[in-house]
Amino acid sequence: MALMPASLPAFKSVALIGLYNARQSAETLMSLAEFLVGQGCSVMVESETAGNCGLAQFPIADYAQIGAQADLAVVLGGDGSMLSAARHLVAYRVPLVGINQGRLGFMTDIALGNMIESMRQLLAGRFSLEERTMLDAEVMRAGERLVSTRGLNDVVVNKGAVGRLIEFLVHIDGEFVYDLRSDGLIVATPTGSTAYSLSSNGPILQPKVPGFALVPICPHTLSNRPITVSDSSCIEITLKRAVDARLHFDGRPQCDLHEGDCVTIRRAEHTITFVHPPGYSYYAMLREKLHWSEMY
Repeated sequence: MALMPASLPAFKSVALIGLYNARQSAETLMSLAEFLVGQGCSVMVESETAGNCGLAQFPIADYAQIGAQADLAVVLGGDGSMLSAARHLVAYRVPLVGINQGRLGFMTDIALGNMIESMRQLLAGRFSLEERTMLDAEVMRAGERLVSTRGLNDVVVNKGAVGRLIEFLVHIDGEFVYDLRSDGLIVATPTGSTAYSLSSNGPILQPKVPGFALVPICPHTLSNRPITVSDSSCIEITLKRAVDARLHFDGRPQCDLHEGDCVTIRRAEHTITFVHPPGYSYYAMLREKLHWSEMY
């Protein structure tokens, strides 16, 4: 007969999401699910995760059901899995915590080997919460909305397969900023400042900074440098010359862009909440992931 925990867990209903590696995830998710049940939690498994990992013995839920019922979503995987979960759950205000089964893992705080102990601490109420800004983007073509999408890391306008520079106009809050010829432009949130933006020499923005980074990709004019603007700004990118251009969000292709298309980017209405285990430090994470302070 199972013993009940001494006190109720801080999160009573927990959703498990893990799409990174079905074979490896199945065993880990099963272990985690059994631990959570033993702590008095009800557990549900995201439907695609259940299909990939064969966890049919637990209730299966789509993202709408997770949004309606879960107090916490635990994401097993890498940053890509966290990005996907954030896009699906942001409107439902379900907080996320990540267990790193990927590579760098800027957003997945819990190491796989510390999974059970870290979850024990979270259920005991020892955690911190952090709000992360998201982006809404839409594409207008000839006065009609072509695409509307949302991202946590970034929205990117860039050249496609042809390999030629594209040219576009950038306006912020209706004011003309520049006419740019380049491989593209990244609009990154503070969360996304350590992703594609960083590899394009963009600035790192601490998550509490209320701003977005605009980072040109290989600009034709070398004096075009990254700029950080208020996250209350409305950013408009209008394609002036583009044999082949595309819109990406969070590293995923969204649509092809034509000359005259206007991409409008704003702060999303909702933020996503990250749950951090005890001892989490953003700067310690940067030191570890970016190998700062190492002696060579």
